Amino acid sequence: MTNKTYILTIAGLDPSSGAGITSDIKTFEAHGLYGLSVCTAVTVQNDIDFKTCTWIEESVIINQIETLFERYNVTVVKIGIIESWNVLLKVVQTLIRLNPKIKIILDPILNASSGFKFHKNIDLDAFNAVLEHCYFIMPNYNEIQALFPDKSISETIEYISEKTNIYLKGGHRTDKKGWDEIYHSGIVQINFRPGVHTIHEKHGSGCVISAALASNFAKQMELEDACRLAKQYTEQFLNSNHSLLGTHNYKYL
Repeated sequence: MTNKTYILTIAGLDPSSGAGITSDIKTFEAHGLYGLSVCTAVTVQNDIDFKTCTWIEESVIINQIETLFERYNVTVVKIGIIESWNVLLKVVQTLIRLNPKIKIILDPILNASSGFKFHKNIDLDAFNAVLEHCYFIMPNYNEIQALFPDKSISETIEYISEKTNIYLKGGHRTDKKGWDEIYHSGIVQINFRPGVHTIHEKHGSGCVISAALASNFAKQMELEDACRLAKQYTEQFLNSNHSLLGTHNYKYL
């Protein structure tokens, strides 16, 4: 075990393996890491149709995490869908208790691409407490607008960036499609323009880029390099074929 670098995904099970924990594991493996997984939900879906979601009990999620930490040294974790902000807070508090220096990369998935809503309301106290413990939060443009409907995007960015780093995914932008923005250190903004001219839509691409970013931090990359390479990896995933299920390039690194 001493020769492996371990990384953890806490997310849902997508039977198509385009998103969720199985997609994250593929991304981790492509980056030369050993991926561990904790299941938070079992979904009934394929790459175009989302039917139902069965949530895993909080105690079972916590037990999975604690059992893994008994055996493995985990320094970075990526978090996807979880039933509620309060359950997410309990998960985050458990991670911090087990490793106070752990880096948490949060992909705040609010809706499935088919329109299924995972979260209808935000518990502001729980959400703020979660942000205080995250290293990065990675919303897309739809998600950052939904987090605080009464705020503008710039106001939401300012509010969140006071608490944590933001990787704002640009795939849903209407003005500059594919332009990503990174806000860190409270005030610093970086723009990442698309590195390719044509992008083929893929199921689970948001999971891939957040898992890629987490992987780069597990490999101890500097912040800007980690973000830039995560975007490059995701672009090659998006252009790997013409279907909705992408191929992970294990020769990328």
